[in-house]
Amino acid sequence: MQLQLPEASVEAQRASRLLHNLIATEIRLQQGWISFARYMELLLYAPDLGYYSGGAAKLGKDGDFTTAPEITPLFGATLAQLTTELRAASPALQPQILEFGAGSGQLAFDILTELTELAAHGDAAQPLQAYYIVELSAELRARQQHKLREFPQVQWLDRLPEAFSGVVLGNEVLDAMPVELVVLGEQGQGWQQRGVALNHGLAGEGEQFVYIDRPADPALIEQIPDADTLVPGHLTEVHPVAIGFMHSLAAMLKAGKGGVAIFFDYGFPAAEYYLQQRDQGTLMCHYRHHAHPDPFYLPGLQDVTAHVDFTAMARAALDSGLDLLGYTSQASFLLEAGIGQLLLRTPPENALQYLPQANALQKLVSPAEMGELFKVLAVGTGAELPERFSRHDRSHRL
Repeated sequence: MQLQLPEASVEAQRASRLLHNLIATEIRLQQGWISFARYMELLLYAPDLGYYSGGAAKLGKDGDFTTAPEITPLFGATLAQLTTELRAASPALQPQILEFGAGSGQLAFDILTELTELAAHGDAAQPLQAYYIVELSAELRARQQHKLREFPQVQWLDRLPEAFSGVVLGNEVLDAMPVELVVLGEQGQGWQQRGVALNHGLAGEGEQFVYIDRPADPALIEQIPDADTLVPGHLTEVHPVAIGFMHSLAAMLKAGKGGVAIFFDYGFPAAEYYLQQRDQGTLMCHYRHHAHPDPFYLPGLQDVTAHVDFTAMARAALDSGLDLLGYTSQASFLLEAGIGQLLLRTPPENALQYLPQANALQKLVSPAEMGELFKVLAVGTGAELPERFSRHDRSHRL
């Protein structure tokens, strides 16, 4: 398939070739085959060359995708209000926030700006003592440090702390974790794990990445409900890395004696994720606001993601001793959290300022935009969401 995508600069193509060569070397060192999860890990996180660890612009109009905080500061302001409410209602929660993968730093900026306003008017609970950011990308960390230079309470971490009590936030974090691809083979072959190998291309093209399947470890298939009812050729993703992350998150919150973790991402419960109608999976690539299905295109210059299996995430949290606090659509969550009231701080009569904010809010909550595709999963210990969030809770669908 010939992709019609914007041409990369000469410098970007050179960086992509370096990453291609690095991955090819690893494949040769691993007897000619690596799992797709390992390939995806190198694509995204190889030092200095991976998509998130290199220097290419990723967010906003000049990048490859736009996230909720980039659309409107109302998203961060709403979460600031909610974290304050959670801390006021749950004495076990310490006055600190931990954010995973903070992108440009816009969400942290909007949250801290709103908390500063609340404190100035005496509306906040105990002032926020620390805002931790766990960021793997050196390039994004540098952008965040510049963006957040006026907020001394921000601290950067290279990994999860052993213990944490407070509110944990993750916006489009789970979808960026490497996935394994599995495909149901022909009669008698069973489930296969799809990996990446090398194949010599046409004259002058050098080594090309290709898929090669091997028998899958049965443990990989346990995530798929009714796996034996699917038909040969069914391709999908499973999420061992994200499941492991949820186990680590649970250990951190339990050691901290109280915490709430809230994740925003696109995905489905397992009963919808593994439908026969979705028989080619959800893996998707994003390059300069173009979506396409080829993860071998320009390694390191494009984002590669998969939808989240929220049932697997919730089960991992529960198995590790956390409580399931809620699961719903992004629209329902933000509206219950009060984003509509924050919009009305700008009078509708002031059309010049109100209309752009209203249009941005519409993108976050409209079923035709992000409102339904994006879901919110909340887990934790020693705390609960306010009662009003139960009105649209979908935990029974998990």
